[in-house]
Amino acid sequence: MTVLAAQAVVLPFLGAVFGLLLGPWLTRILVAGGVRTAEDTPPAPPTEARGVEEHVEAVPGVPGEPVPQEGRAAPAGLPGGGSRGALGPVLFAVLPTALTTVLTLVIALAVWRNPGTRTATLAEVRTGGPSILVGLSVDGLAALLAVLVGVVALAVQVYSVAYMRDEPRYSSYAAFVSLFTSAMLLVVFARDLMVLYVGWEIMGICSYFLVGHHWEDKANSRAAVKAFLVTRVGDAGLLLGVIVLGLGAGSFDIATVLDEVGGMPHTTVVVAALLLLCGVAGKSAQFPLHTWLPDAMAGPTPISALIHAATMVAAGVYLVARLYGVFLTAPVALAVLGVVAAVSMVGAALAALAQRDLKRVLAYSTISQLAIMAAGLAVGSEPAAMFHLVTHGAFKALLFLSAGCVIHAVGSNLLADMGGLRKAMPVTFVCMTIGYAALAGLPPVAGFFSKDAVIEHAQNVAFNDGALGVLPGGGTSIPAWTAWTVYLSLLLTTALTAAYALRAWLMTFFGPERAAHEAPAAMRWPIIVLAGASAVIGFFGLAAEELRPHFGAAAMALLFTAAGAGAMLLAWRDAPASDPADRLKKVRPLLENAFYMDGLYDRVIVRPVKWTGRMVRGADTRVVDGAVEATVPAARGLGALARLPQTGNPQTYLTGLLAGAVFLVLAVVALT
Repeated sequence: MTVLAAQAVVLPFLGAVFGLLLGPWLTRILVAGGVRTAEDTPPAPPTEARGVEEHVEAVPGVPGEPVPQEGRAAPAGLPGGGSRGALGPVLFAVLPTALTTVLTLVIALAVWRNPGTRTATLAEVRTGGPSILVGLSVDGLAALLAVLVGVVALAVQVYSVAYMRDEPRYSSYAAFVSLFTSAMLLVVFARDLMVLYVGWEIMGICSYFLVGHHWEDKANSRAAVKAFLVTRVGDAGLLLGVIVLGLGAGSFDIATVLDEVGGMPHTTVVVAALLLLCGVAGKSAQFPLHTWLPDAMAGPTPISALIHAATMVAAGVYLVARLYGVFLTAPVALAVLGVVAAVSMVGAALAALAQRDLKRVLAYSTISQLAIMAAGLAVGSEPAAMFHLVTHGAFKALLFLSAGCVIHAVGSNLLADMGGLRKAMPVTFVCMTIGYAALAGLPPVAGFFSKDAVIEHAQNVAFNDGALGVLPGGGTSIPAWTAWTVYLSLLLTTALTAAYALRAWLMTFFGPERAAHEAPAAMRWPIIVLAGASAVIGFFGLAAEELRPHFGAAAMALLFTAAGAGAMLLAWRDAPASDPADRLKKVRPLLENAFYMDGLYDRVIVRPVKWTGRMVRGADTRVVDGAVEATVPAARGLGALARLPQTGNPQTYLTGLLAGAVFLVLAVVALT
């Protein structure tokens, strides 16, 4: 089975390499053989090529900065070749990903029929300390996440064939998507923390290139740099945490670390767990390292679905689950995780309530939903958190890809430019309705089951004064106030989620009708498949007792859902053509700017760092360089004295030579 896992990791990587190197060659071969390409069909209208027109708007908290928007086609003549006629790169993008998806499904089926952990080691790298095992590990959790990665990656690759149809750099785009898929699967299947970290960092660089895919737009480049730098801050802590664990356990092997963590000094475990949380906060966009995710919407919409909704941002939550034994041994880290999750879920849900850009609504929604998973882990329910990770991956990818269909049709990311699309786009309407229902946690779609499992477990822990009861003897606990904070935050977030989901749904599909058209078939089929998955996968949780909904907790959650949705519906009914968020009045700018966190960071971190840099540069120029330059006159004076005998006149040199010889003869005579 580890062989299949290795093949699943390698196939997308090979697809990326060969797509770049051999894609154009394969296209020429196929065209010469009479295969019809996209260039043989009439080109799409300009607004359908990428699907959006340019809209410039002030970035919240940063005056004068344009909001990253899709829609500007890349300049003609850029290298790489577009997807029109790029049949070779398309095949190298789609076919390896499809095979990878099949392999992940086979692995999941095999693990389901014969549970257990399989490991294999390709090589052992000796470091003078703990060795690094280059190998893979397959268990139920890894198999489940691998299926999610494979399905979403395949949906994105197929979807992108139509969405990126006139993209001049389609080949590099598809290659980075494939490379990202390979890196994420390496994270999922890695048996060694250092190997996991390699995949973790490859995902980061792929995210940088994909977010900044349209680098000719300065706003997109800035968004990519911001995402890269903020996540690197967290990754620095993650690397230190991995090193602390490896040195403490004497190995970077995950199974060995989990076996040895009970015998490690408690301080070491706590420090390692808190350092690991830095990486989790960065990659999973949790407070205070969450600010990169909304700006990362500058990337093409399929990238938002793949990286910033379903897979990469979930890697942080997956890391906590993979090393859950470490966190259970350090309950203070779970308490910190719970507080961070509470702040992130409520703050992001409030920000989503006031956004004007559909993709930014979904971005803040992602932060909030990831916090729900983190909350599940904080209160000791790893199965519920992982269950919500899987269901969220399905319905959030569905929402992003459906949003891409809407943007493709209306030519704008802004909710104000949408409305009345349910008749013109019936397939997208039905699929996106399922996605929003899952996001809001309405039965019987997937989000209801997974979110209810987290809420119910949080309720039980709160009522039991923070006792988690997940270890033998039930001795692990978090502070009671932390448990209550998590539980009440979950209920409040449930109401806010229903409100902003209903607002986005109403503003997109209801109100005054607009002229639009349904998306191409290559874009429709992926959202249909994801809609089906979002509608049914919640029922798979019924096989586990701890994931089954129970009346008390479910009724409480649905009560808050109804309250949030009801308040939003009342605000919308009075003025269907306007934005219900306008009712927030003076509070809206605060929420729309996400509590001015970017501005705060600019004043507290960016400006002081720039000031310090200017001071260091000034000291270097005036003190260090000044001291060196002060020696120049003295050196020049000494050089001038040394240069006096060097006249360049041979007669002078001969006279000096004879005078010296006479002097030496006289000295010898005098001394003898």
